[in-house]
Amino acid sequence: MSFFEEKNPEMDRYLEAHASSESEILKKLRRETYQKTTQPHMISGYQQGRLLTIISQMMKPKNVLEIGTFTGYATLCLASGLAKDGKITTLDVNEDLAYLPKKYFESSEYASQIHFKLQDAKEFLKETEEFFDLIFVDADKENYAEYFRLIKPRTQSGSVILFDNVLWYGKILEENPKLKSTQSIKELNDLAAKDEDFENLILPLRDGVNFLRRK
Repeated sequence: MSFFEEKNPEMDRYLEAHASSESEILKKLRRETYQKTTQPHMISGYQQGRLLTIISQMMKPKNVLEIGTFTGYATLCLASGLAKDGKITTLDVNEDLAYLPKKYFESSEYASQIHFKLQDAKEFLKETEEFFDLIFVDADKENYAEYFRLIKPRTQSGSVILFDNVLWYGKILEENPKLKSTQSIKELNDLAAKDEDFENLILPLRDGVNFLRRK
């Protein structure tokens, strides 16, 4: 959920009304996500989807990694900018929900370019020898700092990393947070800001996106 969606819904509606429209497949997926899942707010959503789409279409990446598929909304946004010979690997561990993103991936124009894996992201990152142009992380927040450490060696100059929910509904302002998720997100934000191999900016979009680019 976005800040404006909660605090000023009129502003949220204005922001959506003045952004490019969704494709039909994204509209259908968003509708079905709200109909068939118990936590539909976990979907990347309209405004964030526009950001992911524009970044991907500007970069034309050959190799994209997504950590946290959910119903596949962000996956399709990221896939829209892939190079002709590009691919996106998207990881999740929710077997019960896997049928939903699979259905939309298979019916999309990017079906052959999307590689959906039911696999723990930490295991994948420790095993893979691939380098990624664009990485989007929206999974278990308790591992955000660890994800950053594992992702860094899989990037090169020009690689872009996006971490979602880095404002954590304002909880990152807590001085001594008790939740491990809050602790890890705060650690990630500190690591990103201090790492001289990256330049970064936290965008106050929805629940905050930490936008990093490898120098």
